[in-house]
Amino acid sequence: MHEELDILATCPRGIEMLLADELRELGLEPGKTTVAGVNAKADLAAAYRACLWSRLANRIIVCVARVDGIETAEQLRDAAAAIDWQQHLPSTATMAVDFHGRSEQIRHTRFGAQTVKDGVVDRLLASGVARPNIDTHEPDLRLYAHLHRGRLTLGIDLSGESLHRRGYRRDTGHAPLKENLAAALLVRAGWPEMARRHAPLVDPMCGSGTLLIEAGLMAADIAPNLNRQRFGLHGWAQHDDACWAELKREALARASIGRKRCQSLMFGFDESPPALSAANANAMRAGIPALMTFQGGSVARFSRPRVLNPEEPGLVITNPPYGERIGELPELVRLYADLGQRLKAEFQGWRLAMFTANPDLGHRLGMRAHKQYALKNGPLDARLLLMEVGSPTPGASPGVAQDSSRNRVSISGNAGEETADGEATQAESFRSQGAQMFANRLEKNQRKLRKWLKRSGESCYRLYDADMPEYALAIDVYGDHVHVQEYAAPKSIDASQAQKRLFDALGVIPDVLEVDPSRVVIKRRKRQQGKSQYQKHGASGQRFEVREGRARLWVNLRDYLDTGLFLDHRPVRRMLAEMAPGKRFLNLFCYTASATVHAALGTTEQGGASDSVSVDMSNTYLDWARDNFALNRLDPSRHRVVRDDCLRWLETAGSEFDLIFMDPPTFSNSKKMDDTLDIQRDHPRLVRLAMQRLAADGTLVFSNNQRRFQVDASLAEEFEIKEISKQTFDPDFARRPDLHHCFLIRHRSRA
Repeated sequence: MHEELDILATCPRGIEMLLADELRELGLEPGKTTVAGVNAKADLAAAYRACLWSRLANRIIVCVARVDGIETAEQLRDAAAAIDWQQHLPSTATMAVDFHGRSEQIRHTRFGAQTVKDGVVDRLLASGVARPNIDTHEPDLRLYAHLHRGRLTLGIDLSGESLHRRGYRRDTGHAPLKENLAAALLVRAGWPEMARRHAPLVDPMCGSGTLLIEAGLMAADIAPNLNRQRFGLHGWAQHDDACWAELKREALARASIGRKRCQSLMFGFDESPPALSAANANAMRAGIPALMTFQGGSVARFSRPRVLNPEEPGLVITNPPYGERIGELPELVRLYADLGQRLKAEFQGWRLAMFTANPDLGHRLGMRAHKQYALKNGPLDARLLLMEVGSPTPGASPGVAQDSSRNRVSISGNAGEETADGEATQAESFRSQGAQMFANRLEKNQRKLRKWLKRSGESCYRLYDADMPEYALAIDVYGDHVHVQEYAAPKSIDASQAQKRLFDALGVIPDVLEVDPSRVVIKRRKRQQGKSQYQKHGASGQRFEVREGRARLWVNLRDYLDTGLFLDHRPVRRMLAEMAPGKRFLNLFCYTASATVHAALGTTEQGGASDSVSVDMSNTYLDWARDNFALNRLDPSRHRVVRDDCLRWLETAGSEFDLIFMDPPTFSNSKKMDDTLDIQRDHPRLVRLAMQRLAADGTLVFSNNQRRFQVDASLAEEFEIKEISKQTFDPDFARRPDLHHCFLIRHRSRA
């Protein structure tokens, strides 16, 4: 009844050749491959078999026409109307058109689909058939249309819903791995052959279990779409139900035998209970719960299941997190390094297949990939790295020590010292030369600051600031947390080298500072303008309290570029606390008002400012200021916050103050301001307006971060100005004496 069919099988990009091989095994004759597709010839049974058995395809299309020279909507409609659709569309069936591609005049897929649909309807009406109903969600039959460089392909989609949707997943979770891509990874890793030898398989970060379940379906010879109830072929006018039923019977029999014969032991590990729950449910729906075991556990404690024969190597395959956001990197650098160490300790002789969109992270394993395959995971460029797991060898990995599971929070600087038997610690032995040099610098800086930290009691300080040009980072310690800022590398620096050095640093920092990687936060520093100064970089809400002198302050290391506390201004805040007792205090451009807190608290002996006003434009930071006030039990009736443009507020305010602190940004073009602010250009106006609000015997403390700042000469003629910049740096910022400038400005005494 059916002649040879012209088939197009679509698939994810990068696996076209794998799909061609699979189609050949299923009885089709593959021909030319295209981007994300394979053309083939097949009889009806082979086409049906592909729908049931293809682990790699997205769709199986029966092509009914290929037409060249299609550029306009009229030509597209006429081409669709030239097909005898009665042969394919039952009279009572609903339909939908999936259109892909474009031309100069057909630029939107919805318009293309509408035009093809109009051509189909034209042909049916001309044949005396009633207009079909359209159902874009669950049609009886989907028509396929693809237009590329004037060539139109029209066809019948035998799949219906994409074949990657096997039906066993309900909650796909975050950034799921599609089932057919997971199957492709397994094929590239050589799993089908290994499964025939009954080799074991382990996924140390299994998530919802997709890789493991696809591996189980392969090992048990189960058709991936055996449990699907409906395909597009069921709505096709030429559907052969007897042929389909016979193929289903064959697949069911093979599955029954395959489950019994499967001897491969498969294990999935994850530290997320919800993920493990989803994995177990998915395996149950896939019909293979008995073939695999899911267990809780972290990568740092990952080990070979004891039921596995150590003399029979298998496959470790995993799709770990990629670190799409820079703030995720500290934990991921440790995660990959830990995985490398555990694999070399427990899985010697095994094959490792790692799928990652960040190959630089893959290098942290300390193993060399003997094969790499470029693939796409959704919009992300990714690679499958194939490696052979060898023995642990000192110096082989740029990672860190095996024992990283401890929740270390003391920042003491003892990492890397020699052990009692005179051997270097394991963390140090696995560092690259550059990483070890960086670690040595951190330890040196710790030793330099140790006496000052003990004497001052400070818990928030800068440890490192691009001391080594190759490691262009600023590292600040906040109690038992670490804040790392990466300075944007100049164009002359190779991006891959900069990335490697960053990963080196992130691998070293937790060990040297003895802090858990989850408490290391990384950001990329660049010049901020306008509202970007205030925009969120995250929404974790993870703030915590730190102490600075008598002040208790909230900091948030994750959600904003800055943390809520400018550490270089610590001596200035200390000076304000000493100057403020009994005085009326004004804080302009107050940020989170940490300076106001110090002024309000004063010193232990004298108490603080009698009252204060703190002015800023940002609602976010003013709310933060209020929280800082509440944390220190400051009376809001005496210590007020005002949202306004500081220039405008100074022009309209009538109050007088004894002590004013003004620390404006270097530049701002925020829409909340009436005009842009350039501190070098505008500081004379700012200072004069502030001095109008200053009592006759008061002091204005004026600070800014413009590296090349110069005080306008006319101001020195009007006021007494004393630069105290050198006195406003503690030892942790002594290496950067140009980081800010600070001046005491007073009215000249009248003769």
